Formats: sequence, structure tokens, C-alpha cells
Amino acid sequence: MLDWHAEGGGPSRFLDLAGPAGSPLVVLLHGGWWRARHDLSLMVPLAEHLIARGWRVANVEFRRIDGDDGGWPTTLEDVLDALDLLTELGEGRPTLVGHSAGGYLALLAATRRDVAGVVALAPVTDLVACAEAGLGEGATPSFVGGSPGEVPDAYRAASPITNLPVRAPVLVVQGDADVRVSAVHAERFVVAARAAGDVGELVSLAGGDHFVVVDPSASVWRQVEAWMTRPGR
Repeated sequence: MLDWHAEGGGPSRFLDLAGPAGSPLVVLLHGGWWRARHDLSLMVPLAEHLIARGWRVANVEFRRIDGDDGGWPTTLEDVLDALDLLTELGEGRPTLVGHSAGGYLALLAATRRDVAGVVALAPVTDLVACAEAGLGEGATPSFVGGSPGEVPDAYRAASPITNLPVRAPVLVVQGDADVRVSAVHAERFVVAARAAGDVGELVSLAGGDHFVVVDPSASVWRQVEAWMTRPGR
């Protein structure tokens, strides 16, 4: 475990780094609607799968809401600090892989740091739409610090769909039966990303729910790994 507790932020600022040194780096960002009860253990099966396949993997923890001092922009800043730490350690340009609210963090982090690409798994892309629909049991206003009407500037700054282009290749993987984050979010984001000049691809999984996309035993992961190793993407 690598941490940067001395720089502030408490025990939630750390990452687990494993896998063959010198191999291509994957940075994992977990979901859970930024809530403290959900942590990086959600990504351990995927981390173990990728390490076994020869990847260098950093599984990142960050401050979250509900008593963990997280929220906008603190949670994103923790992710950016983790990427900076990996750069300082001499790790290569990472591919960011995030699920749900972690996909959200991956898409935003890629607009602020040099990354090789982003794999967004059932990502949160439009915070206004999430807040208005009450997704995540009302997590979005807690994360941003108010409703879209109360803090509109924060929503514009914090939503991936209003911070395009990503300026890195993006692969969005989405189940069309996802009831936690509707497939419409992914579809609209990819269209907007392409219009902004990004290289964006969408893989839609027929009958797929919110969690099949993060299951390394699912057949789609052969497609994801092929994308991550494609020269030039």
C-alpha cells in the first residue's frame, strides 16, 4: 500500500500497486456513488484478473461523502494526487478504468492529466440528470454540495459531459438493462465526446445490468483488454 496521509486528508488517501514492474499501468477507480461505505475492495477481483494477465495495476482509494470528508472537488483532487504520485514513482502513462462513480472520476481526471486512455464502465456522466432523477438515493447533491439550482456553476465544473473534450481515447461499456445508471447517460456522453473531437467508442451489452461491466469473468472483458492494447487506439 502506498499512501500520502502526511499531505492531509486522513486514511482514505492511498492506493495498492501491484503487478509486473514496467508493464502497462492500469489505474482502477471504484464506484458506489462516492459513499464512504463503498471502497476499493469493489475492484479487487478486476485488479487480480488484470495482474494475472500481466498488467501493472494501481487500485486507488479516495475520500468519499457520508463522514469521510469527500465531495466536490476534494474526491477528484485525491484521484489527481494519486496519478501525480504514480508519475513521481516513474510509472508509465496510465489507462484509467472506472466503474459508475469511478467512471465519472476517470473521465474527469483524464481532462486534467496525461493518460493513455479511459475505460468508463457504466459511468456517471451528467450530474444534473443524476440529481434530477434522484439516482444513487440522492447522492449527487450531497457530493456536489447542493441542488443544480443552488450551485449551478459547481455542476457545470463537475460534470464530465460539460467538460469535454476528454483529450484521450475513451471506451464506454454499458449494459442496456442498467437501472442504476441508465444507458441513455452513456449514449449521450459518447455522442457529445465525438462532437467535441474525442475518439469515443460505446460497447452496449444486451441485457447487461450495472455490475456485469466490472465482472472480469464476463466475455466483454476480452474486448476491453483488446481495446487497451490496441496501438494508437
